[in-house]
Formats: sequence, C-alpha cells, structure tokens
Amino acid sequence: MDKNPNLTPKQKDVLFDKATEMPFTGKYLDHHENGMFTCANCGIELFDSKTKFDSGTGWPSFSDVVQSGNIELRADANHGMNRTEVVCKNCGGHLGHVFDDGPQPTGKRYCINSYSLDFKPKNN
Repeated sequence: MDKNPNLTPKQKDVLFDKATEMPFTGKYLDHHENGMFTCANCGIELFDSKTKFDSGTGWPSFSDVVQSGNIELRADANHGMNRTEVVCKNCGGHLGHVFDDGPQPTGKRYCINSYSLDFKPKNN
C-alpha cells in the first residue's frame, strides 16, 4: 500500500522507518475520548478507546486490538532487546510493540506511538 500523502515527516519516520516518539510527548497519551484509534496511514481500525489504559510508560497503551487480523506481530531484536513489533496488517506501518505485562483479561500491553494513530470519536 502507498504512503498517505498527508502524513507528516515524523509520522513517516515512525510508520515506515520504525522510529519511536519520545516518551510522554504523544498527542494520544492523555487522550480519553470515546472512539476508535485507526492507522494514521491507511485508516484501518486498530484499538477501541475502551481498551486504553495508563501504563505509566510514556506511550499510549491498549490491552487489546479491535480485530487480530488488523495487525501483524513480528520478532524484533533491534537495539539489543528481544521484543514483539506490532505492524498494521493492511499497510505494513510500524505501530509499536506488545508486551505481556498488561491488565487482565488479556495480560497484554500494546505500547503504540501516537504518530502511528488517528482517532475517530464515537458519535453518541
């Protein structure tokens, strides 16, 4: 899939060069509206705001994905760490990483860059 021409240079760096935004700086870190987080590049739905929680890590964190088929998990041994990268299944954009220290019932913490996300509020 092509890159969205409306992406900022920082969004392109994160999504396609696997950069990471600085902790505690992302626009969705303290975002608490009800709605859906989507891929900033292709718009596919990724995370429901109901699964967002404060992990204290400095990045938006979610306990589950909207649909497992919307993401791909890849082994990531960069920077001397063994992690699991989270990638948009639709466009291949780098979203962040997932860890096994999240809240129940999933026990997952999807640690996601704000630059990788857009937000669509839910109309009540």
